[in-house]
Amino acid sequence: MRKGPLCLMLVTLSIGFPAHGEEHLDNVDSTPLSLSAGSQITELQQRLKVSEQQREVLGKQLQNSAAERESAQLSRLRQENQRLKLQLKEALAASPVSRLLTDQQQWFVTGGGVALLALLCGIFASGASRKRRQWLN
Repeated sequence: MRKGPLCLMLVTLSIGFPAHGEEHLDNVDSTPLSLSAGSQITELQQRLKVSEQQREVLGKQLQNSAAERESAQLSRLRQENQRLKLQLKEALAASPVSRLLTDQQQWFVTGGGVALLALLCGIFASGASRKRRQWLN
């Protein structure tokens, strides 16, 4: 099919649908607007009051359930915290060898010892008397 007749057909069909919809709406609403609107407004106001009351009740229930859930979770976390503290104390008390130095401190002491040993070896190897003579020259 060509695009021209297809577009023309779509345009004519789209113009016809709103006209049919407006006719249909005019036939359905046969009661006067003032009487039906007043009754609908009072009915909607009553439904609004009931809905607001239900919303308040549900909001309070939600807050209560959330508070209960949080308090239960808080107490469970406190118990777990106490249990972990006791395990830590037991582990520290049960460790047979209390380390004097940490690994980093041991490496520092080892490096210092090596540096001191190298200094002493240098002093003894060069001889103290030669250094004094060199400085005097």
